[in-house]
Parts: sequence; C-alpha cells; structure tokens
Amino acid sequence: MSLFTTIRNAGHSLEVFSTGIQVAGNNISNASTPGYIRERLNVSTNPPYYYGGVLLGTGSHVVGIRQQIDKYLEVRLHSASSEASGSDARNLIYKQLETTLGELGTGDLSTSVNDFLAKLNDVANQPENPANRYLAVQQGTQVANSIVALRNRVDDLRSAQTTKINDLITEANQLIDQVRELNPQITQLEGAGMNLSDAGGLRTQRYEALQRLSEILPIQMNEHDNGTVDVFIGSNYLVLGDQVNHLEPTVSVDRGIQVTNVQIENTHAPLTGTAGELNGVLNGRDEILGGFVDTLDTFTSHFIQLFNSIHTQGEGLQGFTDVTGTYAVDDVNQPLSNAGLAFPPQHGSFEVKVKNLQTGLIETQTINIDLDGIDPTNDTSLDDLKTLLNGVGNITATITADRKLKLTAADGYEISFANDTSNVLSGLGLNTFFTGTDSSNIAVNSVVSGNPNFFATGRGGGPADGSNAVELAQFFDQAQTGLGNLSLNQFYINTVSTVAQESASEQAISDGFATYRDSLSSQRAQYTGVSLDEEAINVMQLQRAYQATARMITTADELFNILLNI
Repeated sequence: MSLFTTIRNAGHSLEVFSTGIQVAGNNISNASTPGYIRERLNVSTNPPYYYGGVLLGTGSHVVGIRQQIDKYLEVRLHSASSEASGSDARNLIYKQLETTLGELGTGDLSTSVNDFLAKLNDVANQPENPANRYLAVQQGTQVANSIVALRNRVDDLRSAQTTKINDLITEANQLIDQVRELNPQITQLEGAGMNLSDAGGLRTQRYEALQRLSEILPIQMNEHDNGTVDVFIGSNYLVLGDQVNHLEPTVSVDRGIQVTNVQIENTHAPLTGTAGELNGVLNGRDEILGGFVDTLDTFTSHFIQLFNSIHTQGEGLQGFTDVTGTYAVDDVNQPLSNAGLAFPPQHGSFEVKVKNLQTGLIETQTINIDLDGIDPTNDTSLDDLKTLLNGVGNITATITADRKLKLTAADGYEISFANDTSNVLSGLGLNTFFTGTDSSNIAVNSVVSGNPNFFATGRGGGPADGSNAVELAQFFDQAQTGLGNLSLNQFYINTVSTVAQESASEQAISDGFATYRDSLSSQRAQYTGVSLDEEAINVMQLQRAYQATARMITTADELFNILLNI
C-alpha cells in the first residue's frame, strides 16, 4: 500500500514541478514584455493519512497560478500617476507660454514698446519733422501688431490644448470600454474566483489599461472577489459591472475661441480638480493660458485707454474737416456712462476748436458732459451730445447708422479738440491714436496711419509744439488706479515675472510628483517584474526536484520488482 502511495505522491510531484517549470518558462519568455506581471505557482500540501500507527503525508498539489502584484501599491501608484501627469501637463504649458512670450529675445513685446517710446521722444524733440512722425506711427503699428500676434500665439496654444483634450477624451473612453470588456472575460476564465488562478494575460491588459487611465484621470478602483473591477472618478462611476459611463465633450466659446470642456456622460457632472493629464491640460488651457489672455487684455485695454486719453488732449499739424468716432454705443439715448462703451466717459467737459482756414481765427467752445448721476434723466447721451455739438458754429454733428458720432466742418473750416476732462473723446474714438478694446483687436487708427499729420503731438502751439508728445512718451510709466496703482511698465514686468515664477514653481512640483511616482514604479517593478537570475535558480531547483522525484519512482519500481520476484 505504501509503495502505491509513494508512486502516487511522486506523480503529483511531477505535475507540480513540471507546472512550476512552465510558469518559470512563461516568466522568462515575458521578461522584456512591457507591463508583464510575474506569475507565481501556488502549491498546497495534500491531507495526510493514517497508516501503521503513524500519519503519513500524501505529497502536494497545484492550487493555482497567481500574479505577483501588490494591489495596495497599485492604488498608490494610480494616485501618484494622476498627480504627476496633471502637473507634467501644466508644467509643459508654462514652458510653452514662456517660449511664446520670448522675453529673453529681441522680438519680444517689451522691445517693441521701448522702440515706440524712443520714437515718441524723437517726435517730442522735433514734432514738425515728417520722418519722425511717420516712424512713430509705424512703430505704434508695430506695437499693436506685436500685441495681437502675442494674443494669436497664445490662442493657438489654447486651441492646441483643445485638440489634445479631444484626443484624451477619446483615449479615456477607449480604455473605459476595454476595462468593461475584459471584466467578463477574466471572470469566465477564473471561474468567478473558484479556480484560484489568475487570468494572467487578461489581467495584465486590464492593469495596463487602468494604469494609463489613472494617468489621464484621477480614478479609484474596486476589485470584487469574482475578479471584476469597478472604476470611479469622484462620486461618478466609469465602469460598474457591465455598465460604463463615458466622458462627454461639450463645446463652447471662451475668450474668443472654440473650446472643448468635459463632463460625465450620465450625470453631466463637470471634470474637476487638478490630478490627471486631462485635468492638467484643461487647467493649463483655461487657468494658465486663459488667465494670461485676461491679463494681456487688461494690459492692452489700459494701454489703449491711457494713450488715447492723452492723445485726444492734443492737436496734429492739421485739424479735421470731418471725423468719425471708432466706438459705437448700444443705445443713442442712454447716458454715455451706461451706453455700452468699452471706455465709458465720466462727468466733465471738453473744448471744441473751430478754425477758419482763411483768416486763421479759432473759436473755442466748451461742451459739458453731465454724467454725475444725480438725475439720470439729465445725464448726457450720444443724442444729447450731437445736439450740443450742433450748437457750435460751422460744425455739423450726426450719428451714423452704426451708432457712432460723426463731426463735419463747414467749408473752409477745420476742427480740433482740447482739455477733455470727461474722456468722452477717447471713449467715442474721436482724435484717437489706437482703436480696439483688447489684445485681439488693437490697431492704429486708420486716420492717423493714413496721414501722420493727424498725430496729436502739440497742444495748440504750432508745428514745433511737442508738449503732447512729451506726455505721450511718458505714458508707459504713469501709475494707473485700474492696475493697482502700477504703471503699464510695472504691470507688464510683473506679468512676465509671475509667469516665470509660477513656471519654476510648477517645475518643482512636477519634479516632486515625478520622483514619488518613479519611486512607486520602481517598487512595483521590483515586486512584479521578472528577475532572470531568480527564474534561472527556480528552474534549476525544479529540475533537481523533478530528477529526485523521477529517481523516487525508479526506486519504487525496483522495490515492486523485488516483491514480485519473491
């Protein structure tokens, strides 16, 4: 009886050792396969039996083949990957923004503005020089073009992020579907957890899908005893049993360009947070790049408003025979302070000068702008202003079809302006240097660019009067209440410095997250990866055990033969 048991035990042992060699061989063949998780043979002792007054062992048997993986480490790695990927995305966008600003080069906005200020100083010294006036206007055009070009480059970056967002949505949805499809396959192969073995290849595919998904989104994972995995993002499920909840793109217009945002399909909940590549790109597009666009618009609108408010105080080498404002109101009967102007006027007044070209005599009349708000029914509207100006001799004021103010001088007369304390001239775009309202549309007024003689460099002192040009040359360093009492120069320097500082900070954060993620990845590789040396030792041990078992069978056979020959 004991010899039969010995042979049976040896047979079980051969199964165990041959299976172990197969497992080791599979590990070795996949040693360089990306994402492969080492498999381990689980062996258990067979129940003993009572024989001859003693309990004898009955060998061992294969329980199953399991992947060598630390699931708690997987959870930590998913979280670390989400944080690192989100920070990496933001860090890259900061680097792209710094490159776009190009403030260390010669073609940056600062250089263009400084060249403009230099040309304004040249005009202030020799305002009657046509070349100086022309070059100043040309350099003003260059500044406007530089601002618009910078805005366009940043908008191109934002559009590129939207393209990336669409790609990430597609990839994430494919991964969600892949996890859902693998779940029943794994459950079926593993017998819903009853056969005590892992569907290694399928589980590896699912782990890889979950790892990539964790880089895109901050997911949480819950594995059931039957082998299925549920995937969540916040309180919303992405995979729940055989159900999926995809990411859904939504399209809108933000700061002048079309953008894609993301929401959960079933609940329409928006994606939030900063973890995950998708959140990082969204945050980078809307907060980093979008925030810079807002700052650039603030800079540009104050740039336009301040320069124009000074320019409207002056006169060019010639007056206007007719002039049309560049800014329209929403309602000609509404007070100008509430008529939809980008640069609303205030309570004050301005002077209109009407020059007789034949005699050289100038008539000056003050136009009061009532915007004190004490009695809104008496506050000055565009229609009221038209009436006031029509009361000035040799001027005809009209309102165009697109709700802009137009002034026309009588034959033999020309118009100029002075002492505007209401900013109504700059608000309506009369006698202005720049047009536009922000970084997307700033330009030099076509009236000035078409004839630099309209460049208002003086204040009524003749061709050699450069007093207004002196003021214009100093505008960049004047403190602005709308900029927190900073000058335009200080505001722009602070903006560039802030981008550099935030970029450096994000770089440090990204490096920290990457170090932590790489540390966990290294731990995972050590635990789940294949060591060829270790597998070679296992094969040698299994080989020796197999040889010993075979020798045991041979010995038992010889003993049987002895018994049979007695």
